[in-house]
Amino acid sequence: MSKTERYRNEWKYLIDTAQKEVICKRLFPLLSLDKHAQNGGYMIRSLYFDDYFNTAYEEKDAGVLKRKKYRIRIYNCSDKSIKLERKKKFGSYIFKEAASLTRDEVYKILDGDYDFLLQSPNNLLKEFYYECVSNVMRPRTIVDYDREPWIMDEGTVRITFDMDVRAAVGSYDIFDSTLPALPVLEPGKCVMEVKYTEFLPEALREILPDRGSEFTAVSKYVLCYEKTEYMNSFKYWYEN
Repeated sequence: MSKTERYRNEWKYLIDTAQKEVICKRLFPLLSLDKHAQNGGYMIRSLYFDDYFNTAYEEKDAGVLKRKKYRIRIYNCSDKSIKLERKKKFGSYIFKEAASLTRDEVYKILDGDYDFLLQSPNNLLKEFYYECVSNVMRPRTIVDYDREPWIMDEGTVRITFDMDVRAAVGSYDIFDSTLPALPVLEPGKCVMEVKYTEFLPEALREILPDRGSEFTAVSKYVLCYEKTEYMNSFKYWYEN
């Protein structure tokens, strides 16, 4: 890890909705809902990218310890906040970088017009340019889910519940709220994520699911990629 990169701990659990309700009741006295969570939550839509060799997918599938992936993320299908994000992962530690985009710039990327990225003063956008040009970084799948976020100031703790995880299909237009979607989790299941930087208070550790039975490396990107693999005509690279 670079000394300038501040990694956070990230633990993931695949739980059922009954467990979620019990956990949330125990969290209520200790954490508070994120101020951005109107009516208890918000929808997240992420357009994930991968290179010519599907490196992000293949490395995750192979369990590579250190890896990265790129995505464009919006909320509630709105263009008020659009971010290009690069998520680096080292075991159970994560480091995220983000750069703002406009709606027009997203469409430029989808059209293969990357020149504006190179002109940006933002290093993340410049590096994304080289990924797109040199490594043939292209859109792969859209991941949708409804998130309920809880936060605690001590330890910079953030606990989220991602429900109705689904792969949007039909196009890569992330602003199209009418895109049909395919569910990727078993009915009644959701993904619980625990992120913290400094420490995780013991009171919260006692609330978490049993790591022996529930701790998982589930990837929403991998689940949605595999669900929509029939849309990606890249198999011939391997067959030939």
